[in-house]
Amino acid sequence: MRRMREEPREESPFLIRRMTREDLPAVMELEKAAFRNPWSLELLQRELGHDWSVIFLLEEPLPEGGRRLLGVSIFWIVHDEVHVLNVATAPEHRRRGVGRRLMDATLAEGRARKCSLATLEVRRSNEAAINLYKSFGFRQVGVRPNYYVGEGEPPEDAIVMVLDF
Repeated sequence: MRRMREEPREESPFLIRRMTREDLPAVMELEKAAFRNPWSLELLQRELGHDWSVIFLLEEPLPEGGRRLLGVSIFWIVHDEVHVLNVATAPEHRRRGVGRRLMDATLAEGRARKCSLATLEVRRSNEAAINLYKSFGFRQVGVRPNYYVGEGEPPEDAIVMVLDF
């Protein structure tokens, strides 16, 4: 019987950690770069104070030392549910697996806390995010009409998606 040779796994340069108050300026910069209607400083500060809210940052080490923020995931753990509120990737670092790694960490946290499902809303027009969520097994269960409303922009529906663990 021949044994299959395992391919060596490439180590990820990414670091995922919990957000602290000291990270607020960098997270606000990322929010402004990633979204037309970013979260406010007050909203982020409030999330840091909730027991049920978790904010993960994804960073990469810089050659000269220090780290660069590439993405953020904000989610709630309520009873047996993970509710994903926000996944943001710095525009210049999209298509590098940042969103995938953040979702991996988010869902792993839910499983570790004995959650049985995950829910989220996503803009109907955000095909990249919808495809990412589908790749994790999320399925569409509904639509929230005119869920996303921003200044100077037409309202946009949200697709409601669920994943059973």
